[in-house]
Amino acid sequence: MITVLLFAQLQEQAGKEKIIVEADDLKVSELKALLESSYKLSQLDHVMTAINEEYALPTDNIFAGDTVALIPPVSGG
Repeated sequence: MITVLLFAQLQEQAGKEKIIVEADDLKVSELKALLESSYKLSQLDHVMTAINEEYALPTDNIFAGDTVALIPPVSGG
């Protein structure tokens, strides 16, 4: 089980702040593709990803028990 934390507009799109994914071993890119298709999340290729509070690359592995944070770009003024 992988816990995915959503922030900002991703929370609004999914209608929740956390998603539980029943998986043992996925790459970051595979998780993003799964979330795009299952939860209709968009533009995940522009989202920063952290695994267990450390920034991750699309090729990094996510294992059961990990917590993944998806952090969209922030704009402000």
